[in-house]
Amino acid sequence: MTLQQLRYVITIAQTGSFHTAAKLLFVTQPSLSKAIAELEKEMGVFLFFRSNRGVLLTEEGTKFLSYARQVVQQAELLEQQYKHGAPVRRMFAISAQHYAFVVNAFVALVREYGKTRYEFSLRESRTYDIIEDVRTRRSELGILYLSNFNRKVILRMIRNNELRFVPLFTASPHVFVSRKNPLVGRASVTLNDLEPYPRLSYEQGNNSFYFSEELHSVELSPKNIVVTDRATLFNLLIGLDGYTISSGILSSDLNGNEIVSIPLESGETMEIGYLCEEGYPLGAISERYIALLRDYIASYKQ
Repeated sequence: MTLQQLRYVITIAQTGSFHTAAKLLFVTQPSLSKAIAELEKEMGVFLFFRSNRGVLLTEEGTKFLSYARQVVQQAELLEQQYKHGAPVRRMFAISAQHYAFVVNAFVALVREYGKTRYEFSLRESRTYDIIEDVRTRRSELGILYLSNFNRKVILRMIRNNELRFVPLFTASPHVFVSRKNPLVGRASVTLNDLEPYPRLSYEQGNNSFYFSEELHSVELSPKNIVVTDRATLFNLLIGLDGYTISSGILSSDLNGNEIVSIPLESGETMEIGYLCEEGYPLGAISERYIALLRDYIASYKQ
């Protein structure tokens, strides 16, 4: 077993693909596959299996990845101390629903580590995949929300995967609309007020309303558009006078000033928090990211 092989395992787990990992590692895919096969044979484990969703860690692979990360990080600490002061390559991965404040905190984190070596990943993903990423340790943290509607289902899934949900803040529902939308200027809006406009929501890949990123997903709407990324959604908000339901926290730094947040009259709330492994302490970078996220939310609310 070599450090190089352990780095291969970490990169494959992060990317979910032998092909992508080979590109990042500057090796051929056959060489990468051979190295993993040799490692599996030597250690007597089966680390990965392939599915229509890409390469996933086995249960053995999930445990192996945890040890591999520790070994690689300790080796890099030794190199930093004794090998010409080489900086440690920091590694961190997060999966989240489509929130601007998640990106703001991520930007702040990268700026702090910008003068050292790092390998960070931010995945804006579907609700089920966020939970799966944290379960398989593809990501150290996951960011999502709970509501009165989805709480029991999502918490059960979180517990069944030996994860825990830690609340960050509670937000009242708002709608995001274009600055030119006729609703702009109103103190609040109702679902009936929104009926003439297209409702935009994020694709979840299943038929369960419990996984929706938007509140009131079971309420009927005559005009519906499903998208996969935040940039497309915001473009459609502007181009089609559409709306989406979210936390109300916008970032003019990242999204400009063309989107406006309006309070939605609703009996629901959004409890936004992070997922992590049950029984395991957060790493230093995860702790720092959470601190930056809390700071951003606090500054926004002031």
